[in-house]
Amino acid sequence: MLPDPFSYTALPMRVVFGRGLEPLAAEVEHLGIRRAVIISTPGPKPVVAAVTRIVGEAVVGVLAEAVMHVPVEVVDRCVQVSGDLDADGYIAVGGGSAIGLAKALALRTGLPIIAVPTTYAGSEMTPVWGITDNRIKRTGRDQAVLPRAVVYDPALSTDLPVDISVASGMNAIAHAVEGLYAPDRSPIVSLMAREGARALAAALPRVVDDPHDLPSRGEALYGAWLCGAVLGTTTMSLHHKLCHVLGGTFNLPHAHTHAIVLPHVLAFNAPFAADMVVALTDVFGDGEPWTALWNLQRSLPMPTALADIGFSATEIGEVARQVTASPYANPRPVTEDDVRVLLQRALVGHAPHPSTDMPVPSQS
Repeated sequence: MLPDPFSYTALPMRVVFGRGLEPLAAEVEHLGIRRAVIISTPGPKPVVAAVTRIVGEAVVGVLAEAVMHVPVEVVDRCVQVSGDLDADGYIAVGGGSAIGLAKALALRTGLPIIAVPTTYAGSEMTPVWGITDNRIKRTGRDQAVLPRAVVYDPALSTDLPVDISVASGMNAIAHAVEGLYAPDRSPIVSLMAREGARALAAALPRVVDDPHDLPSRGEALYGAWLCGAVLGTTTMSLHHKLCHVLGGTFNLPHAHTHAIVLPHVLAFNAPFAADMVVALTDVFGDGEPWTALWNLQRSLPMPTALADIGFSATEIGEVARQVTASPYANPRPVTEDDVRVLLQRALVGHAPHPSTDMPVPSQS
């Protein structure tokens, strides 16, 4: 049986997986980069030193200024510095914060990016950028911010703390879930989404048991790659809108916010996304996918309530207002009351449920 008609755009990038950092020098040369600036988060990073050694004289500086949610003032400062260095390319080393800053710089300057991910964020696989200005996070899509090359080395994530590994992996799974009900999904995207979610759900418990096990880290990174590729080729929906508001306005930790909110949005959209439910059945364990995912999360070292990461019930109304004032495409219509009920459940770590008519628990 032939699938329904669809379109799929393959993103123009090169991926080198599992061969260590040595291929990085060849990627720099291939792109003609002669004056690269490394982008990372603050503090000493052995991987930054390794990248500098491998790339050699083509590295002319390090901007260790990346922070969550890409504040516009950081972007302004780094554009100035990279201009002073006469940079002709960026090497983003780290997770979503480093890659996000490199994307914001590429958006301003048009310079190419090479990404060296050390977490499971998956943003290296997308043309999506985000910048926070005056507590409002703006996002968009532009091919200029898509990394030209990505070098994946599972060994780089072995020192990532297990709690961050879990939250980062759940963040990646969120990309896959939304790709399964996106209006521009396709059979190709759905295959990547299910396989990416499956790989991460299988790998994360093993990563927790043995953080230095390379096969487990490799499977998690493979899953993150696929989940990121899903986000790169489909439209974001309610989950990402919620997390953009929660992060940009209230500065909640990016990966943990995605992880906590995900099973609640999955449950909310389930009655309007039958294909998504079928695709995710048995991926996270027994039972309905939203319940299985929530149970998986509770078995892992991660918070499962927004209250645990600094969110307050008094802030729910503002999130509901922002989410519905400028909504993303979503399979199920979303009202302010829907958002309030969903966030009240996520606030206290209550079990997710498809219905917004269920009683909402009080915070104890």
